[in-house]
Amino acid sequence: MSFKNPEEVLFQWVSRVCNGNADATRTLYNDDAILVPTFSPHTVHSIEDIHEYFRQLVTREGFGVRLHNKALSVQSMSKTLHTLSGIYSFEFEVDQVFLSFPSRFTFVVDISKEKPILHHHSSQVPRNLS
Repeated sequence: MSFKNPEEVLFQWVSRVCNGNADATRTLYNDDAILVPTFSPHTVHSIEDIHEYFRQLVTREGFGVRLHNKALSVQSMSKTLHTLSGIYSFEFEVDQVFLSFPSRFTFVVDISKEKPILHHHSSQVPRNLS
């Protein structure tokens, strides 16, 4: 699959994650990609571990991801290399209660590559201290 723009990579990621398809999600990540995941304290350095992270995450009851489109920013570093950042919310049940976890994200993508995600960092939005 080739991508015309970086947003298309993000939209494919959201779609694949929401469909619970860890195998398809993994194919978006470059073989050398790094994932700093939302729900783990450990950085993930291998494509097998990225697959395992998503395989476990998507099994949550009611699992989904909602992209906050108005918060999306795209920075182009070259014709093919881009950074996308913004906010999405992971949603799923915990102890039979449906919860939403607003999270910040940054993707570094190279749309010239078949597996365009080079780096993905995601962390929950901290609560306001004021």
